[in-house]
Amino acid sequence: MSPDLPGREAAPPSRLRWAWWLLAYVALGLGIIGVVVPGLPTVPFVLLSAYAAGRGSRRLHGWLLGHPRFGPMIGDWQVHGAVARRSKVLALGTMVLCAALMFLTAPQPWMAVAGTAIMAVVGAWLWRRPEPPR
Repeated sequence: MSPDLPGREAAPPSRLRWAWWLLAYVALGLGIIGVVVPGLPTVPFVLLSAYAAGRGSRRLHGWLLGHPRFGPMIGDWQVHGAVARRSKVLALGTMVLCAALMFLTAPQPWMAVAGTAIMAVVGAWLWRRPEPPR
């Protein structure tokens, strides 16, 4: 039912399949909410959803891989551990915007500094990910 990626085997049935199923749908829900809520990321939740769905819901996993927006991104990540440059730029731009908002609105400066430091570490890690071959 689900399209398999090259070099990937289907996960064996698990006693905790229900937990993977639940995590997949919760992560996808958070990712969808992240589309409209500033500061809540979409891509990490969609990737987490795909990972969990691969272990708990063949139907959701197949839908995510076949989705016109999410499918190529998930495939690039699963096969190559890669993130497209456009996604990197959008993610980093959003982080910069959120950091500026935190510095303008945080009740204590340390809160903005801590949030910005975390985003800087994630941003550096993200930028170092390879880009998918095209």
